[in-house]
Formats: sequence, structure tokens, C-alpha cells
Amino acid sequence: MHPLVTLAKDTVEQYVRNGKIIDQPVDPVPEMTAHAGVFVSLKKKGELRGCIGTFQATTENVAAEIIQNAISAATQDPRFPPVTRSELGALEYSVDVLSEPEKVKGKKDLDPKKYGVIVKSGDRKGLLLPDLGGVDTVDEQVRIASMKAGIYPGEDIELYRFEVKRYK
Repeated sequence: MHPLVTLAKDTVEQYVRNGKIIDQPVDPVPEMTAHAGVFVSLKKKGELRGCIGTFQATTENVAAEIIQNAISAATQDPRFPPVTRSELGALEYSVDVLSEPEKVKGKKDLDPKKYGVIVKSGDRKGLLLPDLGGVDTVDEQVRIASMKAGIYPGEDIELYRFEVKRYK
């Protein structure tokens, strides 16, 4: 397991078992010291169990982003009840570290296998990570990201793309 994933797992387990937020590693791997947005995803039996993230850095480094977002993925994802102690052994973790989003001219600049997408209309923003099962076209990717933001078909939108480095 990559150290970023181990940090997410240790964070969730410590928080769910003891209500404690762990400290950042004393001797972090280089990826933990970068400044980037991070998504932490939890799966149980191959099904999504929680996913929370930041599309741009909100803390001092990737390690802090992982700790913050791992706790949120386990306890604050509105689609799921909080993770329980009995579930901890069945969880699988992944950590996506995002590149800086770049504005694109249109859908032709997107590829749902390679790029994540951010759809923006006014101050509403929806994000969808790349290379997700069942999301095979740009139109599907934009539709789902728009729906997450409450952006309706036909509204004016801005599109941004980003790449991720996925750790499992």
C-alpha cells in the first residue's frame, strides 16, 4: 500500500475507533509535502462508501489534505451514513492527488479516462474524477458533474480539466 493510502487508512481507523485526528507523519514521503487538491475514496465490496475531496489545496500540504478529507469521506459524505467500527476491515482506500485545473474551450478538450472535469456556472461548481467505472463519454462526465452542482441543461457553463495521480 502506498504511504498516501496508508495515511488515509490510518486516519479513518483512528478517527472512527477513538475520535482522534492523527498527526502528520514525522518523516513524510515527498508526495505528502506537495501543495495540491486531494480526493479520498472509500469502497466496500467494490461499491463506493464515501468520497470527499478538494479540487485545490486548502491546507499546508497533501498530508494535511489527506487527513482532513479521509475523515470527511468516512463521516461527512451526505450520500452515506458515517463509517462504523464494524466496517473498517472491509474498506478499500484510494487517494487522488489533483493537478492544477485548467480552463478549456469546450468538450473537445476533455477525455473522461484521462481528465477529471469541473463544471462551473456562476458560483456553482461540480467536479467528477477521471477514469470512473460507467462514465465512458464526455457528455456523461459533464452531465454528472453539472448535476452534482445543481447546474441544469442549457445553462451557460465553464469547463475545466485536471489530471490525477491515483494511489491505491
